[in-house]
Formats: sequence, C-alpha cells, structure tokens
Amino acid sequence: MKDTEKIVIPQGVWDFHGHVCPFMPIGYRMGLIAMRELDVGHVGDHGAMGLSEMGVGHPQTCMIDGFMAVTGCTYGKLMMERLNYGKVACLLVAPGRGAVRVYLRSDFQDTLGKQEFFAYRKRGVEPSQIPAEVTNAVVDLVLSAPDEEMFEVTRLPEFTFSHPKGSFAKTKCSNCGEYVFERYVRMVDGKPRCIPCSGYDQTWANVLKGIQ
Repeated sequence: MKDTEKIVIPQGVWDFHGHVCPFMPIGYRMGLIAMRELDVGHVGDHGAMGLSEMGVGHPQTCMIDGFMAVTGCTYGKLMMERLNYGKVACLLVAPGRGAVRVYLRSDFQDTLGKQEFFAYRKRGVEPSQIPAEVTNAVVDLVLSAPDEEMFEVTRLPEFTFSHPKGSFAKTKCSNCGEYVFERYVRMVDGKPRCIPCSGYDQTWANVLKGIQ
C-alpha cells in the first residue's frame, strides 16, 4: 500500500465481525498482502489454507475474522486453523504457489498499544462502548499506515501443511447414541464412545476453561 492510500473495508465485513476495532482490519490487511504475494484471489472452494498464529483468550484474535473475510479461508470450509503460538501473525498456503507469513511488526504493536482505545479495553470496556472518536483514531491509524511500516512479510519456500483427509464416516456412541465422526471415536471396553462420554482428557476444552 502506498503512503497516500487508505484501505477501505466493505461494510459487510464490519457487520459480520460485529463491532469496530483495530484488529479485524489488521487481519484483513494481512490477508490482502498474503494474497498479493501468492497471486491468488478470494478462495471459493478449497484452494488455499489460512493459519493463524494466535491462541485463545487474546483480544487480538479479531484479526482472524478480517483474514477469513478477505481470503475466503474460513473455519467452516476447513480452510482455517489456529497454531496457538500467541503471535500476531497469519500464514496463507496455496498449493502450487507456496506459503507466506505476515507478522504485525513489534514496533508497530508498541505504537498501537499507546492508543487510548487500549486503555479502555484493559479496563474491560467493550469495543462498541468506547467513544467513537477514540475507536476511529486507532482504526484510521491501522487503515492508513504503509504496509512496510506495519508488516513483516516472509515467503516460506520449505513450508508444508498436511490437512486431514475429509471423511463422511461416522458411528453411534454406545453411551449417548449420538453420531460421532470416526476420527473422534474413543474405544471404552471395546465399545465406541464420543469424547464427552469416554472421559477422554480434552486438552482443547481445558484451554477454553483456563486450565492450561
């Protein structure tokens, strides 16, 4: 993006995200850059894969909505995964075109953190309740800053990602009787059970509960 340009995000993307904040447009811009680097457009089917380096419990995960909206790599289409590194970065992987990582520069994160918007957020004020002039100031900064000032872009020629093969195979849990896709079945006393009925230690559920 040139110094004189300003990114314009379609209103529908803001509506989908649900509130105005700086990190959704950061993800949107990450997606634009990654698509430009790999020379790909919005993905309608399954022609690319998005990987967010964020984890859970971070307000910055708003960036994922922006990245999904512009690239078309969505969780519902199994084209988006979270790496849980706790970093403000996204990867775009396109078969035959390679992979690229876009990271929000540390110095820009420092600059961003000084904005009044984050003082409100740290006090627990929801984005939609922050004064509009405060939110608009930080969003304008994010939409106006040059790419090279905001982002570190790295091509990853050796990067590979093996997505699990899609499957329609399912079976009934012997305990609750509900269908479960076979890769998630746990065998208990020789009988198939879903994860909740099996007592299996759900690491991801523990993360969401704040146990890990």
